[in-house]
Amino acid sequence: MNHPLELSAAAPRAVLADDERLMRDQLRARLAETWPELQVVAEAKNGLEAVQLVEQHRPEVVFLDIRMPGLSGVEAARQIAQLAPAEGSREEDNWLPELVFITAYDQYAVEAFEQGAADYVLKPAERERLALTVARIRKRLQARRGSPADAAPPPLQRLLHDLQQRLNPGLVPPRLQWIQANVGSTIQMIAVAEVLFFVSDEKYTRVQTAQVEALIRKPIKELLDELDPEAFWQIHRSALVNVKAIDSVTRDFRGRQIVSVRGHPEKLEVSRSYASLFKGM
Repeated sequence: MNHPLELSAAAPRAVLADDERLMRDQLRARLAETWPELQVVAEAKNGLEAVQLVEQHRPEVVFLDIRMPGLSGVEAARQIAQLAPAEGSREEDNWLPELVFITAYDQYAVEAFEQGAADYVLKPAERERLALTVARIRKRLQARRGSPADAAPPPLQRLLHDLQQRLNPGLVPPRLQWIQANVGSTIQMIAVAEVLFFVSDEKYTRVQTAQVEALIRKPIKELLDELDPEAFWQIHRSALVNVKAIDSVTRDFRGRQIVSVRGHPEKLEVSRSYASLFKGM
């Protein structure tokens, strides 16, 4: 069931991803009972297919089995969080769906969801627990429609890193300590602790310190896996900032949050998907 459907503009849409067909069938049936207006626009059998279908349909909600072959639900969520904006959309309106992870009971994984950036459903999906998840997601979607600037979805970077570490502790790469980068015609070693921010374009990522501007070919999505999520916050699909380097956050005339960085005159825009990092603004 991976073909587009004719939907009304008001109908929320979902993509389901689970490598077990029976689990997908059961979840779809339970959703029909607890959230009848939700439109399941596509179903995926693995994480890679989930990312492709989410990029194609841009649904409001994505249900991801945590453990799938090839690309896990957590890895798929990381890629979904980095999807480019839809053609013709404004960068500050960067779309990001609500994520619901499907999991067998795992206390370490369940504890990670207490951050509230995503929800979870235990296998097999029980009506009562699913109804609670549905209520939470509907409330968040309603808040987004009512006041999108103040109801942006919580950032997923730290939740996904924590989940991956808890579920696969041996597979989490060591923290990045040094960056080998091009500075003009030379290669220079830069301590990660000295980096103020990273900004990516299509080919390169700019590494900015107080004294040096350098370039690397490593994209933001790879840096996310290697940097400490408590030390570097993603504030935009193409930008990471050193938390210790943040001087202030203000709003411009369009209501966008703008980060000022100590030791550098450049201002960094916070996209709507990450606005809740600075809830007091």
